[in-house]
Amino acid sequence: MDKDTEQKVARLQLIEQNMQNFAMQKQQFQAQIFDIDAAMEELKDSEESYKIIGNIMVKAKKEMLEKELKEKKDMFELRIKAIEKQENQLKDKSKELQKEVLDNIKE
Repeated sequence: MDKDTEQKVARLQLIEQNMQNFAMQKQQFQAQIFDIDAAMEELKDSEESYKIIGNIMVKAKKEMLEKELKEKKDMFELRIKAIEKQENQLKDKSKELQKEVLDNIKE
């Protein structure tokens, strides 16, 4: 294998590592969204609401909590979209590099 092909294979490996990192980040954000959805569902039926700040729990206005949770959820959804965009760019680059490597090997 020539040096150019070796470099492309190394870049492919790096892309694969980045894809795995993105998958883990996305999974963490999706878990956060799941927790937020569960909290929002609980808030619907509760008359009193509390918020955890550090190591203490304080009473909070339901409307404020709902607003904060919605904002957090929106932020995580935006982060997921950004990760998905980066994933797609990496997939495209990976396909391109794979084709080049295969073409070089065939020659």
